[in-house]
Amino acid sequence: MDTALRLLDETGLDGLTLRAIAKELNVQAPALYWHFKGKQELLDEMATEMYRRMAADADARLAPGATWRERLLAGNRCLRAALLGYRDGAKVFSGSRFTGTEHAVQMEANLRALTEAGFTPPQAVRATSTVYFFTLGFVTEEQGVEPLPGQRREGYDIEERAARLADYPLAATAGADLFQDYDEGFEEGLELVLAGIAARYGIG
Repeated sequence: MDTALRLLDETGLDGLTLRAIAKELNVQAPALYWHFKGKQELLDEMATEMYRRMAADADARLAPGATWRERLLAGNRCLRAALLGYRDGAKVFSGSRFTGTEHAVQMEANLRALTEAGFTPPQAVRATSTVYFFTLGFVTEEQGVEPLPGQRREGYDIEERAARLADYPLAATAGADLFQDYDEGFEEGLELVLAGIAARYGIG
């Protein structure tokens, strides 16, 4: 996993192959097929390892007796930070299946906090998954512009975009909010989602 995650930063998800990992480990590619039948199984294990590394930090940020809102804020802030730690980190997580049960510890605690606050179990699942999907989607788009922190893809110059869309003034100025200041955008978006959940289910 250490080698796979390091190569992910170097090659991106498209360039990450079992053959490349085997070469880096100085073994024959078929040897890896004893562990992974294909790339998706590799991605499942990579996502699980990324989660393991993130979970301890998420727990450390929680005060005893944290509210449902505080739990979702802390957990999703840590998730974003973890995904941003790897090139294409959000893409690795998308559609992957955790291979262990470590994630169930935090999931159980979050669902318990929500149900104790008054959510029904289905509402608690919908609330937590909606916030998770927001974070995953946000970081996917963020990494589409900035694959790694400080590294910006060509084609996302704010001023050039504004000039190209000069006939559409509102769309032109939107680029300043869409393609920069991601920390601020994430925090505001996260608060919007949480406010919507509270309003929808009538729980403060």
